[in-house]
Amino acid sequence: MNRTAIHIVDDDPDIRDGLAWLFDSRGYKALTWIGGSQFLDAVRVQAPLWEPAVVLLDVRMSPMSGLVTFEQLKALNCPWPVLFLTGHGDVGTAVAAVKNGAWDFLEKPFQDNELVDRVEQALSAASAAIDQNQESNRLRLALESLSPREREVLDELLCGHYNKNIADHLGITPRTVEFHRANIFDKMGVSSAVELAHKLGRFQASP
Repeated sequence: MNRTAIHIVDDDPDIRDGLAWLFDSRGYKALTWIGGSQFLDAVRVQAPLWEPAVVLLDVRMSPMSGLVTFEQLKALNCPWPVLFLTGHGDVGTAVAAVKNGAWDFLEKPFQDNELVDRVEQALSAASAAIDQNQESNRLRLALESLSPREREVLDELLCGHYNKNIADHLGITPRTVEFHRANIFDKMGVSSAVELAHKLGRFQASP
């Protein structure tokens, strides 16, 4: 059973309860919040150890609107996709929010299956983003753990140079190069220079 959290942020108790029942019945863990302030307090406790989740956020709430809640969520660097729930009069606002980084929006009333489908698509994207972020953090820490000499050897490896050339360039023995090379591969979690280049290429290309 899928126990990924679906955060339902809406000041209407009937909508909160209805959506919680829907996602509970589909095997998800539905968490409900009466407003943006309470939800953000809980988010701050979890940051930055994010687990995959999706946020269903009502546009019109009081005293903190859905848009203000969304902006503060972004400020926390929260990776969870946000799907706005909106009435007909707020569609323009929801479209602007999507352009500003929200995942999507649904206009009330909506079909249950359509909502669940959208949420499952968002969860797939959230899981991929969190995995990428965790790998990027691991690589960043691994790079920071390299000694100055290991960084020099790393740069030479990324240029495609062989051990003898690296030794000549750095004024060290090939055996010392091999020692540093083995340490670099171990710290970076790779088994070849090609794999190392691919990993660092993806790392540098990530936002």
